Amino acid sequence: MDRVESLKRLKVSSNLDSAGLIQQSFCYDISRNWTISVSWGYAVQILRGNILAREMEIPVRTFLDWNGVGDENSFSFNTRPVSMDPCQKPSLYFVSNSLYNPKTNQTASEYVRFRVPNKKCRRKMADPARISRVEVYKKPDPTMWDRAPRRNCCRILPTKKKRTLVIDVGVCRDGETVEEQ
Repeated sequence: MDRVESLKRLKVSSNLDSAGLIQQSFCYDISRNWTISVSWGYAVQILRGNILAREMEIPVRTFLDWNGVGDENSFSFNTRPVSMDPCQKPSLYFVSNSLYNPKTNQTASEYVRFRVPNKKCRRKMADPARISRVEVYKKPDPTMWDRAPRRNCCRILPTKKKRTLVIDVGVCRDGETVEEQ
């Protein structure tokens, strides 16, 4: 889709939960050894392995500095390099639809897989590319900025839907924050 269509989709999410828009939440699928990052209303990433949230919070260097050098020291914030290892490339899912259910006071958003040709990972690990759709359920939380940590956590929910991952995003519970992992 073009930029205007992308902004229209982002605006739908913004109208539903502006405080939670693009806020990054993390969860772990222990059975498949995945780390999941949800930037609510925008994108979901599924990575192989258990990656600490404090590392996931560091932006991946998918951009260049103003003079195009791409030197990691030219930014006033930390960045992490893009991995060339096909086993460490995230599977990306972008928002395709968001809606609000007033009966449950909950948003439901759907993310579909962004298909990009990648080299195949040769390690015996569960492949996140087998997931084609991610559903995320979240209650709007306008007081999120009054608490620490200033982000939500997410949980994998059971589902019988094939090729679908279902996630609940909400206030972090005991044992879900970075420091406790």
